[in-house]
Amino acid sequence: MFSGKRFAAFLSIAVLFMLLTAGYAAANEKIGVIDSQKIVFQHPNFEGVTKKLQSISATKENEMKMAVDKEADQNKKAQIFEAKRNELAQEEQKLMQPIFQEAQLAVRTVAKIKGVTVVIEKSAVYFGGIDITDDVIQELKKNAAKKK
Repeated sequence: MFSGKRFAAFLSIAVLFMLLTAGYAAANEKIGVIDSQKIVFQHPNFEGVTKKLQSISATKENEMKMAVDKEADQNKKAQIFEAKRNELAQEEQKLMQPIFQEAQLAVRTVAKIKGVTVVIEKSAVYFGGIDITDDVIQELKKNAAKKK
């Protein structure tokens, strides 16, 4: 199933890139922090995507069981299992990508509004920073309401 670790890793790489290209932050820069997992889990479309993934997962599991039951060779069984697992991972990525993109856009929007110049994953910060997580979630909900 979905792991917030993928989004956190993606966001951490993006933040690291920003830090490397921007140099060291000046003393007057505002640093924001976010809980990316909370943002993803509270995205307006997350529940629907999760249900789709559960359905797809059940289908892939049934397909795998049927294919494995027909196969006697253990190596072939392992290949079938791996193929179905890869198919599920691709489906997950395809369904989650819009959520990640919308979350990233909402982070940028809120950061700009709040005058935040650098945004870092909350788990990487021991002290300080302006937590904009709830503002990002509200921005996502506002954008979702506009689409309806």
